[in-house]
Amino acid sequence: MELSRKAEILLVEDNEADIRLTKEALEETKVLNNLSVVKDGEKALDFVFKRKGFEEAPSPDLILLDLNLPYKSGKEVLAEIKSHPELKSIPVVMLSTSQAKEDINGAYLLHANCFLSKPVDFEEFVKLTQKTTSYWLETARLPELQ
Repeated sequence: MELSRKAEILLVEDNEADIRLTKEALEETKVLNNLSVVKDGEKALDFVFKRKGFEEAPSPDLILLDLNLPYKSGKEVLAEIKSHPELKSIPVVMLSTSQAKEDINGAYLLHANCFLSKPVDFEEFVKLTQKTTSYWLETARLPELQ
């Protein structure tokens, strides 16, 4: 995907430490990006549907979605995004500390573009975040939205 602008990344994460690590990792990547963060499933849907205070929110080029969130789970958010014709082509990367077969299979059944287990090691977390954003925003060819 060749963008003539900064890539819009939406991080849906309720863990402050993971938010901080993701921000640090994205600052070190060569992908020019604008990171928006919401901390629960309901706000994630408000953001992507541009409602309830998010009317001016940018349309994400990539969504990094935690599995376990307050109010609506990552799976519920994923299901709503992937069932909407105008949003379903946005790549959604599920992130979780879970390595449970049910969580991984469930995410793919709901059309997650990939499922990644969050490493506990800082350096590994940074590498994973950088590889993921580089792949989805530089290597993969994505459809044009709007």
